[in-house]
Amino acid sequence: MSYGPKAAERIAGKTVFLTGASSGIGQATALELTEAAGGDLRIILAARRAERLEELKKEIEKRHERAEVLAFPFDVSKHREVAKTLDDRLPKEWANVDVLINNAGLVYGSERVGEYAQQDIDGIFETNVLGLISLTQYFMPKFRAQGHGDIVNIGSIAGLDPYPNGSIYCASKAAVRSFTHSLRKETLDTRIRVMEVQPGAVETEFSIVRNRGDVDKAKAVYKGTEPLVAEDIAEIITFNLTRRQNTVVADTLVFPSHQASAAHIYRKPE
Repeated sequence: MSYGPKAAERIAGKTVFLTGASSGIGQATALELTEAAGGDLRIILAARRAERLEELKKEIEKRHERAEVLAFPFDVSKHREVAKTLDDRLPKEWANVDVLINNAGLVYGSERVGEYAQQDIDGIFETNVLGLISLTQYFMPKFRAQGHGDIVNIGSIAGLDPYPNGSIYCASKAAVRSFTHSLRKETLDTRIRVMEVQPGAVETEFSIVRNRGDVDKAKAVYKGTEPLVAEDIAEIITFNLTRRQNTVVADTLVFPSHQASAAHIYRKPE
């Protein structure tokens, strides 16, 4: 996607901290942002899978010689260790972050309340909520001190329109929405922008994780539909971040054309 010279100027030279960067929306966003900046970007790729991060780092550097990329193995679900991990392991020359994209998120299973394993409930909230909050807590004082900063939280239609057999995930994304709205109101006296992108149906590895590695079951979720892909969300994130500094695209709810809510999805008959 082409964003034009103004967009490039607005993102160029910034340092971005991106979680969940090893696949899906995170990976696509890393590529899209670097492209929008014409390669003039410093990006910290944070995720658990180190090999995937190194592959993405090489791909970005191959496409853009000017790009500076740091592969940063990082598990946001270990929320109590976030501050110490960043203080100990994030190189000083990468410490002045301008943009935080809280993209890491997951869900396990589609059980009903009363059937969920406690470890799955913990895993969902530790990643989607507590990790996101801990990371934002870490960077907010820095953003206030430097007088600017952008925060993009990846929510979901699940946070707006809860559905059966998704109670834990829906609750986690509703928490992200509330946190984002409160944070935006707390930063009105600053040059810190707080944004949320809320995707509907997007086909990524997310569904495979939800279905515990069952690829056929994951694909069946999208049968008869044309879901969004990771690049669609990456374009929206990049568009939001490349608006004029006084412009906050606060909420972006995005569906494929056959979807109107979490439950209202048209499927082509076989």
